[in-house]
Amino acid sequence: MRKRNLRAISLLLAGVMSLGLFAGCSKDSGDKKSDNGGGGAKDSIVIATMGETPSLSPTEHNAVAGDYMNQLNYATLFRSGVDNLDPEPYLVDSYENVDESTWHFKIKEGVKFHNGDTMTADDVVASLQWAQGFAEVNLYNKNFVSISKVDDLTVEIKTDGPDAMVLSNLCHHGNAIVPKKLIDEGHDFNESPIGAGPYKLVEWKRGDSIEFEAFEDFFLGAPKIKHMTWKIIPEGSSRTIALEAGEIDFIIEVEAMDADRLKENSDLKVISFEHTSHNWLMLNNEKPGLDNQDVRHAINSAIDKESVVTVAYNGLATPSWTATPSNFAGTTDENADTYDVEKAKEYLDASGVDPASVKFSIICSDDTKKRAGEVIQANLKEIGINCEIESMDLATYLSATAEGDYTAAIGGYTSSSLLSYVVGVYHSSSINASNKTRLVDAEVDALIDQAKATLDEDEQVAIFEKLSARLNLLCSQAPLYQPLTLRAYKAGLEGVEVNDSGSIRFENVYWAE
Repeated sequence: MRKRNLRAISLLLAGVMSLGLFAGCSKDSGDKKSDNGGGGAKDSIVIATMGETPSLSPTEHNAVAGDYMNQLNYATLFRSGVDNLDPEPYLVDSYENVDESTWHFKIKEGVKFHNGDTMTADDVVASLQWAQGFAEVNLYNKNFVSISKVDDLTVEIKTDGPDAMVLSNLCHHGNAIVPKKLIDEGHDFNESPIGAGPYKLVEWKRGDSIEFEAFEDFFLGAPKIKHMTWKIIPEGSSRTIALEAGEIDFIIEVEAMDADRLKENSDLKVISFEHTSHNWLMLNNEKPGLDNQDVRHAINSAIDKESVVTVAYNGLATPSWTATPSNFAGTTDENADTYDVEKAKEYLDASGVDPASVKFSIICSDDTKKRAGEVIQANLKEIGINCEIESMDLATYLSATAEGDYTAAIGGYTSSSLLSYVVGVYHSSSINASNKTRLVDAEVDALIDQAKATLDEDEQVAIFEKLSARLNLLCSQAPLYQPLTLRAYKAGLEGVEVNDSGSIRFENVYWAE
């Protein structure tokens, strides 16, 4: 692997450090990218998604469903690339890594907010400082020890030492740039999301739909689609039927069981690709029984993950046994379990815990997770552990898991790099945010902190290997699978570009004539 040092980053836009340590592969009936180009005959689109955003404010959530909306309303200094997940300048015109803890960012001149104000360095400073006050997102900027204005278009960020996550953190929706004037006024960004993104909110009908219109002064050019409606359709089969009936144009989350059927429809296009998402049976390590490492290993060893993939995902996923995603350099299977019911029973014997006393509910927020939960329920019964399946809406699920008000849940996490993944999922500072197992381990924290401060890629990967082995040993949750991401839409829709984290730049989408 080629060594790179962040201090060597150029002022040029091409100097973005690669934090994504993998490349996704396409396994689809269509290309991961469709042709990009000029305008079209239609100027509206209806998109179906299974989960409603918890908030339209960029700072009040850390949910994928909310990220889709935030990318429409807001813009960040950087964003993840399409061809890879490397951070690339978005609102930034140029930047400099002055020294190991000092960064200068020059923003683009003349960027307009939805309220007509022109963006300045004051807005950038105020936005990043504002975001630091929200527990949901301050994971992505808490290492910024100072944020200050150099001149009207230049901002300085100082970190508390070398930080390999600066650019990737500036991609996160929590660091969206909004008008300083509105922050000072206590503006409600959930009710009125004023940013610099390609679309403006028209109306939010809770539980039903969110409507947007194109922002004609968007700094990268007016979007081709002028009217956009997102329909909230929780049931996968209902999303499929709606697309087939022409009631919607695009499905964000395709029901895996319907993928083959949709691929056979010549009026539709289905794309599928390996995703950075990693899905698990989350186990609350603070709950009696699940606070025992051997019990957690027993649960993990008892789950037939091939069956989970078959039943829950129609085979469109890869079973997982490691605590970190397999497509990241630094993931190891050292200390990882395998499917072994007899070994699971041995773990239970070693734990000293009566399996009959380990009773819990597995909470799920969609049909796929529910099907996975039912397989797990049957598997655990074989080793004397009884559990129930509880379905709930996404907002309730997110609140329960973030606050630790649950015992077990089927969930997942998506990230652009292994570093941001382990910080979010396993560092103790992320408890009450994305560390939903509530794992606290001094060695894990120390290794993550060491990786953050290491700018050499080879050295960082070596740290990740130690960390991965440690996480496999702790088994804070049971890895399940890494799914293929599926998107489906009407033929004739062009400019569809999906990166490996599933993001789509809808401002480039258009209907062919």
